[in-house]
Amino acid sequence: MKRVLIANRGEIAVRIIRACKELGLETVAVYSTADKDSLHVFLADSAVCIGPGPTPESYINIPRILSAIEISGADAVHPGYGFLSENASFARLCEKASVTFIGPSSDAIDRLGDKIQAKKIALEAKAPVVPGRIHAFFDPMEAIEEARQIGYPVVLKARSGGGGKGIYILMSEELFVERFYQAQQEAKKSFGDDALYVEKFIQNPRHIEVQILADKHGTVLHLFERDCTSQRRRQKLIEEAPSPVLTSQERNYVTQSAVRLCKKAGYNSAGTVEFLFDQDRTFYFMEVNTRIQVEHCVSEELTGIDLIKEQIKVSMGEKLTIAQEDIEMRGAVMEFRINAEDPERNFLPSPGKMDLFQPPLGPNIRIDTHAFNGYTIPPFYDSMIAKLIVKGKNREEVLKTASRALDEFFVGPIKTTIPFHKYLICHQDFTDNTLTINSIDKWIEEGLLSNKVTALV
Repeated sequence: MKRVLIANRGEIAVRIIRACKELGLETVAVYSTADKDSLHVFLADSAVCIGPGPTPESYINIPRILSAIEISGADAVHPGYGFLSENASFARLCEKASVTFIGPSSDAIDRLGDKIQAKKIALEAKAPVVPGRIHAFFDPMEAIEEARQIGYPVVLKARSGGGGKGIYILMSEELFVERFYQAQQEAKKSFGDDALYVEKFIQNPRHIEVQILADKHGTVLHLFERDCTSQRRRQKLIEEAPSPVLTSQERNYVTQSAVRLCKKAGYNSAGTVEFLFDQDRTFYFMEVNTRIQVEHCVSEELTGIDLIKEQIKVSMGEKLTIAQEDIEMRGAVMEFRINAEDPERNFLPSPGKMDLFQPPLGPNIRIDTHAFNGYTIPPFYDSMIAKLIVKGKNREEVLKTASRALDEFFVGPIKTTIPFHKYLICHQDFTDNTLTINSIDKWIEEGLLSNKVTALV
């Protein structure tokens, strides 16, 4: 491997370029016309324009990405997260063209991207799963029969994809058929697959995920867990490690379950196994994200392991040189997603030019971003402009540093989630660890946020 094309944009493209440079690899950026002045374009050794701003015409346009690979002479491609990162067809085309796909094999993406097959693998690996038959439904009446067997509440989920799309919670049978067709249409549009499955809905859980690192020689390691319970509409806002609610025995159980599952699936890259953790302290497997995640840097700061570098090296066929017993938790870490959204207006996107972008500095702070003074946020993509990662000896110390860092983070004139984060880290449910994945949505529904967040602007 000599030249890596980064099939992505924003902060993750910048992050990958940095890792490649430290490994002595040349980098090729791709960009849409809306991103022509983006930081990743300037940092890469070369860059190729792949089309207009809308993603179907650029970042998820497989023929254009493949053409960029050919034009640039790249012999490897890193998909980052989102876009084509979990697209088995794209990975397979790279494999056929003898271009190294920096991620798992296309077969592994197929197996684990299909939520029904992933659940089957989890059962075989003796990982805990949510009650519900392993079956794809295309007809709402068959799905209703399954829901009756499980008992309400249930959740309808798309077999493919993720990101909270194609998911509907049903407390009763009243709107089942209508929601089934809505979920089906959404799944078809987002993932090209309208198959759904039905599971028991786990009420008011926490979200626990395990970071996995695996090579092509059978070694599968975990870098402990991350707690991603702070969510809005199933989109993560704050992630932290270690989870403040798990005992050491629970931590060992969930991490070993994740390792067994990935071994059973023949997984061979960085990836994440996601679980729900309910109020009875029971784990339930959700899915496997077959890619690097936004919050990978939490695990990097917790363990001191560079996940992007390791992901690149194992894609080249190298053996992992670290053993499980070498991986230790070093204090506590928390990540805040700084999004260009207005928390006073139900997190409405706030694209536009940033005349001011001044991130915090000082000990125990890391900023991953592609933003800078004068940068214009395009309206076509995810609203995240930066990740603030804070570490400390323990959670209490992290929260003190985070409070200082958020006070020092200045962005304008656009709106951001910074005031919301200031509010959340002082909320009793957050500090006492009684938050669930539904808490923030409930606050929004009850109108509890706007005035309190406004006071912190």
